[in-house]
Amino acid sequence: MPPSFLYLASQSPRRQQLLTQLGVDLQLLLPNVAGDLEEDAEALETVRTHEAPARYVQRVTAAKLAAALARLQRRGLPAAPVLCSDTTVALGRVIYGKPESPAEAVRMLSELSGHTHRVLTAVAVASPNPASSKGWVMARALSVSQVRFTPMTPSQIEDYVASGEPMGKAGAYAIQGRAAAWVSHIRGSYTGIMGLPLFEVSELLRPLGFIV
Repeated sequence: MPPSFLYLASQSPRRQQLLTQLGVDLQLLLPNVAGDLEEDAEALETVRTHEAPARYVQRVTAAKLAAALARLQRRGLPAAPVLCSDTTVALGRVIYGKPESPAEAVRMLSELSGHTHRVLTAVAVASPNPASSKGWVMARALSVSQVRFTPMTPSQIEDYVASGEPMGKAGAYAIQGRAAAWVSHIRGSYTGIMGLPLFEVSELLRPLGFIV
């Protein structure tokens, strides 16, 4: 019997929106302050020395999935597929995560301005193993897209950062927002750049019985 829903272990409203776009019923599986004190999201996203962007985003996604499965077990929730995802921006081998301050957002955008960078989004899904009441089957995918920014003036960057939109976004921008005005070319998955590549997600969910 196909699963009736899946758990989405992500606080991103964009990922929730995109997954709903596929017609998939979902329940959020998020950490809470009271019961998940041992989870350290910032530690999970710390870049290791000399770590390549693809390796980084896949490692972080796998770690988030492991934390989500532990959360599911800890709360005694019904077993169902669990989906995790992580997105990072890279210029060469330099990884651009979420800016911690407006000044850092200005720096990131200034470095990306006039260049083509990569947006890497990893997806991981764990589903209950039909051959075992306790095991899980893992499936993973990686979407890599290229985005070119036209040169931006310092005042354009400062105005964009002042809007608040870059905060909490990998690479300090959201392609579905005001930053689209400076995107001259993309190659790859638009939804992957947003944070959840729907083609790859569909390929992972169909074998589980989801109709997408």
